[in-house]
Amino acid sequence: MSKVIIASVILSLATNPLQATGSKAPLASKPKFSGYIIGQYQANFQGSNSNTFNIRMARASVSGRILGEFEYKVQGQVNGNSSTLGSSPRIVDLFVEWQRFEFARIKIGQFKRPFTFENPMHPVDQGFMGYSQNVQRLSGFNDRTGEQASNGRDIGLQLQGELFKDKSGRSILHYQVGVFNGQGINTKDVDNRKDIIGGMWIMPLKGLRIGAFGWVGSHARKGNWTDKDGNTHTGTMSLGQYRYAISAEFKDEDWQIRSEYIHSTGYGFKTTYQNDEDATDATINYAQGNKADGIYALCIAPIIRQKLRAKARYDLYRKSGKWSDSRTQYEIGLNYLLCKNLELQAEYAFINDRSLAKHNYGIVDVELSIRF
Repeated sequence: MSKVIIASVILSLATNPLQATGSKAPLASKPKFSGYIIGQYQANFQGSNSNTFNIRMARASVSGRILGEFEYKVQGQVNGNSSTLGSSPRIVDLFVEWQRFEFARIKIGQFKRPFTFENPMHPVDQGFMGYSQNVQRLSGFNDRTGEQASNGRDIGLQLQGELFKDKSGRSILHYQVGVFNGQGINTKDVDNRKDIIGGMWIMPLKGLRIGAFGWVGSHARKGNWTDKDGNTHTGTMSLGQYRYAISAEFKDEDWQIRSEYIHSTGYGFKTTYQNDEDATDATINYAQGNKADGIYALCIAPIIRQKLRAKARYDLYRKSGKWSDSRTQYEIGLNYLLCKNLELQAEYAFINDRSLAKHNYGIVDVELSIRF
């Protein structure tokens, strides 16, 4: 309810910006409304084959500034249904950031975890039919811990900044560190342990950055579970999570070249949290193991500058850190920018999933993205 009230107050500023006493200058700028819709057609040639049209994502947001130093944003995902947390309409972003000093900005609320380069990227700008497997499973999208789908976000407090400018005014070093609940979006802490997540990267050349990230924390549930010996317990089960990532990227107006390796240690829950009943199932997924890792490498290159781009991605994820259950995607495709706010993306992915009896199959994915 508090989030609804905060959102309503921010939205009211759109037509009634606050005015300073005795001055015509507004305390708050007029909010900016924006959003995007991603329509999708996907054909899966696994087993009996399937194909479907789908609204992959539909989001709307409002953002602006207060007192010239505070930036706020409220973003909601409006597609989906109300039967499960994973696909229901929900608040994804709700934060305020104090931006007075470029070297030390403070953000509080619900927002992206400061982990990996790809996690905070806009879904359209990311360029493929989805984020890489290791980012999805190890950065809080559809996390291996079993938390609800959180789009890489959590609730907490973060400090970030840029240091050491060169002669052109470009920063050489960026850092970010945050304290989070460790439970994903729209959820209170359960075990009173907080996640510490941070990263740092250097930018030696324009468009190039090389970085490393770390994550120490836990994910917990309060409920019932059965141990390895078949005994039933009731209480709070807290599972430690320890992760790191190594990242490199070059990017300009037409090129994207990026690769990231992520390693994770820590068990997850057997049931994915999609409803209230799932939240009380604290059974550990021992079969999945306590280790996972993955790496991807991608390139998006111009054929016609600012218009047509070719793309390719190698995407590997090992859900238990073993080759016997690895899943690899080999993807190629084209992205065509019809105009500034309208983009058509198409690709073919060859999948090799060693956990399946029939390892190999293909996926065709076509998406139309509209920004407003």
